[in-house]
Amino acid sequence: MAFLSVVDALMLILGSVGIIYQAVCVVTSFVAKPVVFPDAPMDKRFAVLISARNEELVVGKLIDSIRGQTYPSDMVDIWLVADNCTDDTAGLARSKGCHVVERSNQEQIGKGYALSYLLDRIISTGASRTYDAFFVFDADNRLDKHYIAEMNKAFQAGFKILTSYRNSVNFTDNWVSSGSALWFIRESRFLNSSRMVFGSSCHVGGTGFMFSREVMERNNGWKFHLLTEDLEFTMDSVLHGDRIGYCGTAILYDEQPVTFKQSWRQRLRWSKGFLQVFRYYGPALISRAVRERDFSAVDLTILICPLTVLSVARFVVGVLFAAFGFVTWTSQIEGLLKAVVYATIGLLAMMGLAALTVVAERDKIGASNKELFAYCLSFPIFMLSYVPISFQAIFANPGWKPIEHNGK
Repeated sequence: MAFLSVVDALMLILGSVGIIYQAVCVVTSFVAKPVVFPDAPMDKRFAVLISARNEELVVGKLIDSIRGQTYPSDMVDIWLVADNCTDDTAGLARSKGCHVVERSNQEQIGKGYALSYLLDRIISTGASRTYDAFFVFDADNRLDKHYIAEMNKAFQAGFKILTSYRNSVNFTDNWVSSGSALWFIRESRFLNSSRMVFGSSCHVGGTGFMFSREVMERNNGWKFHLLTEDLEFTMDSVLHGDRIGYCGTAILYDEQPVTFKQSWRQRLRWSKGFLQVFRYYGPALISRAVRERDFSAVDLTILICPLTVLSVARFVVGVLFAAFGFVTWTSQIEGLLKAVVYATIGLLAMMGLAALTVVAERDKIGASNKELFAYCLSFPIFMLSYVPISFQAIFANPGWKPIEHNGK
């Protein structure tokens, strides 16, 4: 049937473009010199924003890593919103000299709402005018001691929005934590570093990013409340013409989920959030890509394109069409076999991508060669689980649920 043929061709084109772009980024990251920012005076004043919900076990280590920066401590203030906490997160943060705002709201749940509440309070006190830029971290993060100094260099080089290198504190816990860690390291090493070479905009991750006071004032604080508020912020910024920079020398360590159930729940929220962002921002992003020939818009359109969801939907429609006699079962089975072949090639490619990530970033990953080999083999399995997760995301309403951290 012509309809199914058009869908198949469209999916083949989108998938091929995505794979080719990834390959180009990998090659570029190996052959091109990374962007290095010149030294800059440490005279900018920063506010660190932390949204914490029952994070007493881990947030102290983040605060200590911020206090231990090579950047002058009197130029950095820490603001923490204790969001619907039932533990002593607020008390711990106060004991370490942080500005603490307590929030209790069971209707508007999520990091986006917590950041809005926190920034509104900072703005209302007039303190926002004393800061040049704002950092956003999750409570389980830890920072390399040069993190803020390196981000300051990039900020003073002219970037209003910046993201950083995202590593992991628990890479070697198991195949689940290593799968998440490899994904983020790959994005930093291959995608964002290459985007800097291309002169295009990077993708802000959920943590470890910075935006200027100018951007904050334009947005009247923080106005992003979808399930993936970081991705929403990225799309809105690109549509405003901002170029989001990447500072690969600013290293952040994140704690990844260690159980498959936690990882599933987290990635279900992300998958649903990607669908939300595509719905609300996709048309405008595509329009900007066509109208203004903005490569950043093209890049990010590829990023949020729900190809996995389209693939699952294509399979379901094919079965229904065959059941009602619109197409033959033979044609659909042949198509399914081709899809299996493509999927197998894709899994092998993911294994190769994981191996390239390990080779390129070996000095930054604290794991034995044996562990790294095993995690490269398990990475495709981790990624394959996105298929049922993406399908569930079509119908689910996962909401925002906190991930338990062990404070490793």
